[in-house]
Amino acid sequence: MTRRPLATVVLCVFTAALAPVVLVARSGGAGRGEPGPHGRPVGSSQRVTIPASSPQLRQIRTQPVAAAAVTADEVVAPGRITVDPRRAHRVVLPVAGRVVRVLVQIGDAVRANQPMLLIDSPEAETTISEIRQAQAQVTQATGQVRRAKADLERMRDLLEHKAVAAKDVLHAEQDLAEAEAGLEQAEAHWAQARRRAQILGLTPGSAGEQVVVRAAIGGKVLDLTVSAGEYRNDTTETVMTIADLSTVLVTSEVAERDIRLVTTGEQVAVELVAYPGETFSGRVTRIADTVDPRTRTIQVQAEIANPSSRLRPEMFGRIRHSHAARSLPVVPVQAIVHGASGPSVFVEQAPGVFERRGVVTGHTASGQVGILDGLQPGDRVVVDGAMLLTRSGGANQ
Repeated sequence: MTRRPLATVVLCVFTAALAPVVLVARSGGAGRGEPGPHGRPVGSSQRVTIPASSPQLRQIRTQPVAAAAVTADEVVAPGRITVDPRRAHRVVLPVAGRVVRVLVQIGDAVRANQPMLLIDSPEAETTISEIRQAQAQVTQATGQVRRAKADLERMRDLLEHKAVAAKDVLHAEQDLAEAEAGLEQAEAHWAQARRRAQILGLTPGSAGEQVVVRAAIGGKVLDLTVSAGEYRNDTTETVMTIADLSTVLVTSEVAERDIRLVTTGEQVAVELVAYPGETFSGRVTRIADTVDPRTRTIQVQAEIANPSSRLRPEMFGRIRHSHAARSLPVVPVQAIVHGASGPSVFVEQAPGVFERRGVVTGHTASGQVGILDGLQPGDRVVVDGAMLLTRSGGANQ
């Protein structure tokens, strides 16, 4: 009796226990491997057969492909909350001088016209002096007008009695016109001086007053770069920023290939890292006219109502914009096998017979992937154990 080597016996037992997996590559068939409507080969397949006695077959689970409403096109882009520049005010000092008091702090809510800074400035005395001079000029011009009117009336009376010539009346009328013009100019100068005092927070007729810087809008103090005791000469430098945060912007950089899907006035969903599971609604208000040459993105801004002030500048998140949904075949995410030639799935043709088929995937939501091409509702696909089939013979797909 011939004795077989032990290794040969073990190999035979192992092979019989596992049952061979048969791989059949299919290159023919109607429409197989031809370009689909999305520009890539769809439906190219490879068949894997597993005998019914193989333990591997019990590890593979399939389910039928269902149809569901799936968003055909969706834009998802990172974004951050920013201040609406139309609702922000950068405060500068109206005059050079020493800051005596700072009446607000960062984070304070301020009302429109609320005092925020007190400044001791020599221009305050100059402004009060200009008001007094303008007022004196108005008084003087008013007296000149009264005298010119009286002279004109007297000349007209004398002309009726033929006591003066007509040219004397004309001269009197001209004097009155010049006096009235002088009064109008003096009143304008006086009004300008009073307006400047009002802007500086000064009271006409007083002396030694401090300049008051008031809030132009109501909102929150976001930035403060001045403190009491400083002397400031630069009247163009921003010393404080106030913003109305009742409405904020989400600023996002949308990829150039997706910008066709975004239109001004459309609604977008905003998801923020600070509030997981919550979605805020915004409206697109601005789409930039240029493309960033480094990132190939276009800036998109959407306006979001923020009545409770939960949204704070520089919060990070993303925007999501979806177009109308359509009915598509859907499969679980785990059914998709990614390979060198793109995504594919294993379709059950018969018990133990599976066909690897290329597909074009669409939007993914709630663990389901929309299939744009390659599957039909009712096809049975492998949803658990696809990697076993890949190792059995579909690794190169």
